[in-house]
Amino acid sequence: MHLSTALQEKYTRERLTAREAQRLAEFIAWGPVVFQASRLMVKFGILDLLRDSTDGLTRKEVCDATGLGDYAVKCLLEASLSIGTVLVDPETERYTISKTGWFLLNDPATRVNMDFTHDVNYLGWFALEESLKSGKPEGLKRFGNWPTVYEGLSQLPEQVQKSWFAFDHFYSDSSFPEALSIIFDERQVRSLYDVGGNTGKWALQCVAYDKDVEVTVLDLPQQIRMMQEHIRDKEGAARISGYGIDLLDSAAAFPRRADGPDAIWMSQFLDCFSMEQIVGILTRAKAAMADNTRIYIMETLWDRQRFEPAALCLTMTSLYFTAIANGNSKMYNTEDMEACIGEAGLEVERIYDNLGQGHSIIVCKKK
Repeated sequence: MHLSTALQEKYTRERLTAREAQRLAEFIAWGPVVFQASRLMVKFGILDLLRDSTDGLTRKEVCDATGLGDYAVKCLLEASLSIGTVLVDPETERYTISKTGWFLLNDPATRVNMDFTHDVNYLGWFALEESLKSGKPEGLKRFGNWPTVYEGLSQLPEQVQKSWFAFDHFYSDSSFPEALSIIFDERQVRSLYDVGGNTGKWALQCVAYDKDVEVTVLDLPQQIRMMQEHIRDKEGAARISGYGIDLLDSAAAFPRRADGPDAIWMSQFLDCFSMEQIVGILTRAKAAMADNTRIYIMETLWDRQRFEPAALCLTMTSLYFTAIANGNSKMYNTEDMEACIGEAGLEVERIYDNLGQGHSIIVCKKK
């Protein structure tokens, strides 16, 4: 198994004392309410108030500032002491924010993850056990009777859509500048397939970066309609076209060009499928390739992360795929992805690591 240096240090030997391990076990047991109490400390503005105070605040001052009753504030502050997001001076009974509370409040990734967990996953994860046994996204039934979340994405409640797209875009957007350079600066790319192009955000960046490239977005027909609405009247939109395709349909071929596309781009896309499905998609992509075509697979491979908290986020995200998204995909590691690439008749030409929020780009060519 490939593990980055940080993960080797964290995942290969016991690091906790018995008392620390016991506390972590209890933290896990109370995990759902730890999450909800912490979310409400953010939502009610209590952590904001503590962060912005000079010497901390008493419980009464928090009540006065938020309009919450003493009972509610007392429960949340006491829980937060145990969670570790606030500290208290026993002499003055003034509360201050801790380092953990500061990160909970100010770290953009944490805020995006918290909204995604609450709005998209929280209730659905109650069906995680059933999903693991059936291989189907049983938690998705909370929103509708679609086989996967992607068919229902345009019909999800507004706040759920907002948190879903914020999560999706936050992680990919941070890598786009480096990814554009890797694709367009190292070789000439005049035609690009954006597979699973979603709202067309990446396609717009491509046509803005290179004034000659033409982009074809491949996605479900309903997603193509959403993409076309999103890019309408935007600069470069005339060089973006849509190709409706069910990528789970093994008979659905990629569009063919006489000379093949120069590049096929798959960003945070293959993690939406099982390994068997990934092989099928890559095999069909290969059929559309010319000898000079390169496939660029951008993924947050959990085993290549520079910092362990990122791997934590990714392995937990796998369980979103289990219960909500489709029931059979995950955030893959290098070994898994290379196995799929090889089985599809492709080979890895190069891997770029540490882009943006922990992305890697795997460049593939025909064997």
